[in-house]
Amino acid sequence: MHEDRPSKTAFRVALRRAAHQVLDVPQVFTDPLALAIVGAESEALRSDSKSRSRMSRVLRAFLVVRSRYAEDGLARAVENGTRQYVVLGAGLDTFAYRNPYPGLRVFEVDHPATQGWKRRRLEAAGISIPESMTFAPVDFESQTLADGLARAGFQMDQKAFFSWLGVVPYLTRSAVMETFRFVGSLPAGSGIVFDYALPPESLNLLQRLAFNALAERVAAVGEPFQTFFEPSALISELRRMGFGFFEDLGGKEINARYFSGRSDGLRVAGGVGRLMMAGV
Repeated sequence: MHEDRPSKTAFRVALRRAAHQVLDVPQVFTDPLALAIVGAESEALRSDSKSRSRMSRVLRAFLVVRSRYAEDGLARAVENGTRQYVVLGAGLDTFAYRNPYPGLRVFEVDHPATQGWKRRRLEAAGISIPESMTFAPVDFESQTLADGLARAGFQMDQKAFFSWLGVVPYLTRSAVMETFRFVGSLPAGSGIVFDYALPPESLNLLQRLAFNALAERVAAVGEPFQTFFEPSALISELRRMGFGFFEDLGGKEINARYFSGRSDGLRVAGGVGRLMMAGV
């Protein structure tokens, strides 16, 4: 991330969410605003041969399923009385603009440059910013999440649900752990959904080849992977921070839950990433 421009990976993620709306049937994740927010670039998605390649399909599957998993977790949190939802590293996420839950306050946390870019995208697409949504600009490497949310009106004494998608691998370990500590300090019933990457040395040959290809692409745009976790070690660290509930999904579990019975073969690969939900 550079101070004067938004994340390039954020736009690529949004493009793949949009591609899912027009290329994959049935949809794992339905987003009626996905095409609008990427703008004119969406017109070429149906005819883009690269979107139909195996690597592109595997990556797209993971990107859309993590959004589905986060919103599934949010639905359960709302049922249990949560009224604050924080989207960390929001990018071009559209939940706040199609929020179906009356009384749910949404906070979008992201780098100021990315938020400025998103506001322009929203305006161009004719997507209005609802009163239930608040932008909370934070640079995770130099500012605290607590301060950024406090400025935005977040209630520290009330439970909250967080999604943190496509961010953890790009941050330093210290920045990641500080964010986990903050969420773990919130009232009982709070929780977080995030995705993370396994250490490359723990992958098999094919998984490592796929990981290396992706790592080279994100490094080339100035956003290299920095932080990796082994599942058991990560759970141990989170437990010490106050978390008591965990669900950790690898490729096999994700495919069984979200991609079984498909005739088009859309599915995630084992080495792309993992999904975790942790509750306080």
